[in-house]
Amino acid sequence: MAGLASAVEIACSDRDPDFVRVNIEILGNSDPFLHAHIWPRYAWEDPDTLARPVWLYPESHWKDPTRQLGPEHNQIRSAITALL
Repeated sequence: MAGLASAVEIACSDRDPDFVRVNIEILGNSDPFLHAHIWPRYAWEDPDTLARPVWLYPESHWKDPTRQLGPEHNQIRSAITALL
């Protein structure tokens, strides 16, 4: 996970000058297995939300089709893959 977080950090900071940090969240409260989430965080996020876990974004944020992954993210996916 540390390697993936480092790759995300490098790829995101290379592409967006507003990149701030990577959050790594290891959860296990509702799933019977250990899993983690790696979230890049940016200065353009709402300042109140940026200081808190991404899970606190409103539900509408997660269901917004304009925020879903798509072909426009292929370049950053490739960069992360190459870094790994």
